[in-house]
Amino acid sequence: MDAGYKVHLANPAGIQKYKGLKYSNDAYDSFWLAHLLRLNILPKGYIYPKEDRPVRDLLRKRGHLVKLRTSVINSLQGIISRNCGVRLAADKIKQVFQDNVTPLLAGEEDLALSGAVSKDAIDYLSQQITRVERSVKNKVKIKPAFTWLQTIPGVGLILALTITLETGSIDRFAKVGNFTSYCRKVPTSWTSNNKNKGKGNKKNGNKYLAWAFSEAAEFARRYNDMARAFYNRKAARTNRMVAHTALAHKLARASYYIMRDNVAFDNNKLFA
Repeated sequence: MDAGYKVHLANPAGIQKYKGLKYSNDAYDSFWLAHLLRLNILPKGYIYPKEDRPVRDLLRKRGHLVKLRTSVINSLQGIISRNCGVRLAADKIKQVFQDNVTPLLAGEEDLALSGAVSKDAIDYLSQQITRVERSVKNKVKIKPAFTWLQTIPGVGLILALTITLETGSIDRFAKVGNFTSYCRKVPTSWTSNNKNKGKGNKKNGNKYLAWAFSEAAEFARRYNDMARAFYNRKAARTNRMVAHTALAHKLARASYYIMRDNVAFDNNKLFA
């Protein structure tokens, strides 16, 4: 691309050749790709802009750090529970200006050291997570979509950043269904003659967007009355997991139109 060539990112899952071929090599594979391209039926993937990849990967690193911090917190909670008979909430463990861990483990030298090491690791990871969040926010806040996405119930700073960076250009999705499918919020099915023939790849799509809208659905259910009412109606007819997925799907659809049209979220349009 830097040299001026038009690059096509082929989707390997969509260009499977006949499995019964007797012979194949690189030259034939090249011919096959060129043949599909000539017929304009080459399945292609989206090439994320090179200049935006570093900040997107930086936000993904934040997710990695959060998982590491959570694992240390879970381990520390187990130590406290087994030896002290109490459960210390994660929010209290993460407090920087007040140490709630040391007093509980002060009676035993080895336990005290284990708690101190864990607390230091948690505090350090929290500082690095905040550092990453501040850096990413300063680089993304100039995009209009980032501001409008935060009007969606359940979507805060981190989820808005995730949706903005993982989506890239919303124009690459021709329809809202293409976007929700990319977010893994569309069920998979294989049918023939109106009969079910199994299921496809449920993980086909962007796992970060799938996580973001799942989190948004949970927060919206807790703090938005109309979202909670929709969830309860759906759960009464089906079950909680189906209701959660349906709410996440609705929020993904709303995000598509918000990013496409640069408008604020409207409760009445989504849950009317």
